[in-house]
Amino acid sequence: MVKSVKVKKYSGELVDFDENKLKRSLKNAKADDALIERIINEIEKDLFPGITTKSIYDKAFRLLKSKKRPSASRYKLKKAIMELGPSGFPFENFIGHIFRHDGYSTEVGVVMQGNCVTHEVDVLACKDDRCYIVECKYHNRQGKPNDVKIPLYIHSRFNDVKRQLQADISNKFTDYQGWIFTNTRFTSDAIDYAKCAGLQLVSWDYPETKSLKYRINKSRLFPITVLTSLTKREKQQFLEEGIVLCKEIYEAPELLQKNGFSKMRIKKIHEDIIDLCENDIMHS
Repeated sequence: MVKSVKVKKYSGELVDFDENKLKRSLKNAKADDALIERIINEIEKDLFPGITTKSIYDKAFRLLKSKKRPSASRYKLKKAIMELGPSGFPFENFIGHIFRHDGYSTEVGVVMQGNCVTHEVDVLACKDDRCYIVECKYHNRQGKPNDVKIPLYIHSRFNDVKRQLQADISNKFTDYQGWIFTNTRFTSDAIDYAKCAGLQLVSWDYPETKSLKYRINKSRLFPITVLTSLTKREKQQFLEEGIVLCKEIYEAPELLQKNGFSKMRIKKIHEDIIDLCENDIMHS
């Protein structure tokens, strides 16, 4: 282990380099112990005071990619979610898939009448007597937390829509909830307000066992932007066509065929997806 070295986070804050944190992230990416030790050793050779966490991440990613592409894909998951842009719609579509995986019927980008005015709801997710009105706050860069103004604003919109739904006697739903999903973080004030108001918040790492990161890894609904076997342009083309999941490409090979992918590349991409999803898609 190297002596303490200060590294610079995305926010500009200087913190001690944490070898154990890097090891955990590599282990979570399914890298084996030998590869983890090799990457740690290579990174520690280049450490210097003030090195950015981005530089450390980039080097670890390159080393992973050269040895085990699916591990590199898992390792870049947070960045891959930020690459769903530039608009927020692919992220909204992605969140719709997460709710559908849990058995909800969903609509994305639906206009709903409130008691006072109309609202565009990012995701409407319903099951049994439950109806969730979901707002998605997408950011394409790190270091931008969602402050208390976000749940304050969303809570008022939710209440307006909820009042209208409750006034509709033909409506079968009795349990309404407002949700906010983000790919970054919430401030402590935002979390406190949401708890008091009854809003459900989901950020990259909050709440711990129901966070966005946890839900993606548990469901294995990986976005196409994690794939190292697709170019940036190819990923963007699929996103523009409304394709956001690796699973969608695997289950519809014609998506690759019609875009001119060779049989060899299709085989390689499918192998990466199968390894990434740990063979789940072959039995779904």
